[in-house]
Amino acid sequence: MQPLAESTPIHSRSTAARSRSSVKWFLLFWILMIGLGFYAVYSYTNHLKEQVLSELGTQSQQQLTVLKTDYESRIDVISQQVKDLQNTVQTFNELLTFTKDNANNKTDNSNKLYTQLNEVRKQLAALQKEMDLLK
Repeated sequence: MQPLAESTPIHSRSTAARSRSSVKWFLLFWILMIGLGFYAVYSYTNHLKEQVLSELGTQSQQQLTVLKTDYESRIDVISQQVKDLQNTVQTFNELLTFTKDNANNKTDNSNKLYTQLNEVRKQLAALQKEMDLLK
């Protein structure tokens, strides 16, 4: 039995060496798998991050375009209103000037012309009456 006793320690040494190398390979395999998992998660999050940033950029560009067109249309409306107000103010200034000239003792050429036109109308009316009487 002695030969069996001698073979048992050699056999147990080779089995222990094999089990140690199997454990090393097993641990190495799992460490590699965990590392690949972390790399895959990191790559996927970067991809999602780039995709979200791209979509946000597109959306903000569209919103800026809408705001720009709205702003320009409002500016056009306001500028038209300002022009209308300027015309109204100019008309009121002309009326104020005319009223001021009429209230003043001194008359300018436009008031003289207006007065002359009124006198011509009166004379025409008088001539018309005389012609009617002559008929």
